[in-house]
Amino acid sequence: MEFKHYSVMLSETIDQLKIKPDGIYVDGTLGGAGHAYEVCSRLTTGHFYGFDQDGAAIAAAGERLKPFGDKVTILRDNYCNANVRLREQQVSGVDGILLDLGVSSYQLDAQERGFSYRYDAPLDMRMDTRQTLTAKDIVNQYAEAELFRLIRDYGEDPFAKNIAKHIVQARREKPIETTLELSEIIKGAIPAKMRQNGHPAKQTFQAIRIECNRELEVLRNSLQDFIELLQPGGRFCIITFHSLEDRIVKKAFREAENPCTCPPEFPVCVCGKKPLGRCVTRKPIVPGAQELAENSRSKSAKLRVFEKA
Repeated sequence: MEFKHYSVMLSETIDQLKIKPDGIYVDGTLGGAGHAYEVCSRLTTGHFYGFDQDGAAIAAAGERLKPFGDKVTILRDNYCNANVRLREQQVSGVDGILLDLGVSSYQLDAQERGFSYRYDAPLDMRMDTRQTLTAKDIVNQYAEAELFRLIRDYGEDPFAKNIAKHIVQARREKPIETTLELSEIIKGAIPAKMRQNGHPAKQTFQAIRIECNRELEVLRNSLQDFIELLQPGGRFCIITFHSLEDRIVKKAFREAENPCTCPPEFPVCVCGKKPLGRCVTRKPIVPGAQELAENSRSKSAKLRVFEKA
């Protein structure tokens, strides 16, 4: 299957990166290289580093970015390891960083990847197929309390407790093997009158995917490192797709802009923590009407931008 991914808010993101022809730029979620292509096309003596943990994305991006030759370095790794991998490349500072946290259309539509409740496929959901933990392991091995926690916290589903209970009851009979099996179990845990707003399995599938790939943990642990990696005037653009991600990014950018930990009653700052830069987007940038008409999966996207002091 061809690797496809609609580049969400492409023009807005490229505009916000303020690309310098001789700059160094990093894309931590390379995907199909839509954003990356536009970055690379604006470089003369600059260099681009692209990261992705998905082997299919790496192959597709490598093909798409071939015209730019040795201006491009592609590395198969999770973006949480970008700082270490960049140091190996003798890179100590960059002029721009991009993260597009959306699941690619390829991952959703490739049935064998097991990301979607729309197809009957093995429960997988791994973005990096080299890792051992799968969605099947989570569904069949996590305790009921753990399942409740992740469906409540990562899926924000009001029926989390009942869904966890139904999953545990079902797996006592036999292991839950496929996306369709899981989807039907979730459907049975939600009252019929409450199934009107979208697919009943959507939030639980999101929660399991986030847990399987440690998505929020990776994001939370990477933001400070990326901000510190920026050169003065460098920009960090992040596209999020649900409130859990957006809250983490918003909080991290605010703390980087105002890191002072002194009590409010102190007349002057004594903690010595200095602002690292400014949040360019007080309110997130969202897709325009034309993009929403072209790609409905963009509807929850939000772009936030931080500029290094």
